[in-house]
Amino acid sequence: MKYVVCIPDGCADEPVDELGGKTPLEYANLPVLAGLAGRSTVGRAQTIPVGLPPGSDVGNMAIFGYDPSRYHTGRAPIEAAALGLDLTGRIAYRCNLVTVSAEGTMVDFAGGHPDSAHAAEVIRALDAALGGEVSFHPGVQYRHIMLAPLDWAEADCYPPHDLTGDPALMPTGPTAARLIELMDRSRDVLRRFDLAATQIWLWGQGPGPAMPRFVDRYGVRAGLCTEVDLVRGLGVMAGMDVVEVEGANAWFDTNYEGMRDAAIEGLASGADLWIVHIEASDEAGHAGDVGEKVKALENWDRRVLAGLTEALDEMGPWRMLLLPDHATPLRLKTHTSDAVPYLLADSRQTGPGGSYTESWVAGHTPVVAHELMATLLQQ
Repeated sequence: MKYVVCIPDGCADEPVDELGGKTPLEYANLPVLAGLAGRSTVGRAQTIPVGLPPGSDVGNMAIFGYDPSRYHTGRAPIEAAALGLDLTGRIAYRCNLVTVSAEGTMVDFAGGHPDSAHAAEVIRALDAALGGEVSFHPGVQYRHIMLAPLDWAEADCYPPHDLTGDPALMPTGPTAARLIELMDRSRDVLRRFDLAATQIWLWGQGPGPAMPRFVDRYGVRAGLCTEVDLVRGLGVMAGMDVVEVEGANAWFDTNYEGMRDAAIEGLASGADLWIVHIEASDEAGHAGDVGEKVKALENWDRRVLAGLTEALDEMGPWRMLLLPDHATPLRLKTHTSDAVPYLLADSRQTGPGGSYTESWVAGHTPVVAHELMATLLQQ
């Protein structure tokens, strides 16, 4: 038996006027997904537990089969794990490159989406200018990490993607003054570079979590392909085989076929379970770009699911779980805690069937998302 978990990040949405009152999932041409839904179990899953923020860190941890209420310590520590950083005696902060206007408005939480090589130069310059008690470590595009002493943890910080188009609200709390000083001083460093980003933004802090290995918890060997350090870090902490895919850039033009083929090759090479996480639908939601969100869903269907299901059929029996980590409504341009549609398919038997849309599952009682992994594995 082979198992696949497909995560179209942030794909769930609300009805959109430009789409005739339909959601992107309802509007997009998704023949493969529709065929799967017609023979599967389709319902709603609560990926974000009550009391936790609706972030990809929380939602993906739940999809991986770990209760975020128990294991979540912050977003940044997960991304630090992806970079191989040692958090002994330290905490990690997520360090975005952002664009803030002279009037103090959060113009772009992604700082113009700089390429990773150019961004790494900026992070190295920040470390040289501001490092010492803290240290800066390059990640992917606008997503980076700052390590700080444990006593820097006490601050309330705002995720920059929640502030798009609004005033850039500064951190508050005992450590806030230190964070604000670094963010202010970073502007002088970024002026030296030809970037849309104007400064750093610090948030998502926490110490390293202690998660059991996936194989010890579920008894199967798992692999993963993703474009972002956050999900890569979850895989590292869970002891999964994490595969880098060339051209997988977490943007609209990502390498869909490469992600699909990495999953097929990983399963054919001995993995029992493979997780495919693609970011484009979430980025489109944050940008409020209706066309790109529809296109991202259609790319999933045509360029991932079509070839993936064909390859799985050739391998033998298989089961698939498909759901996003959270909703990212185009209207809001940020995440919500709303329950999301999930699909559970089994090649050996036909389920009750349904439609993989928000409206079809609206009447279903949400299941606890972190329990779906055991359901997928029939444990």
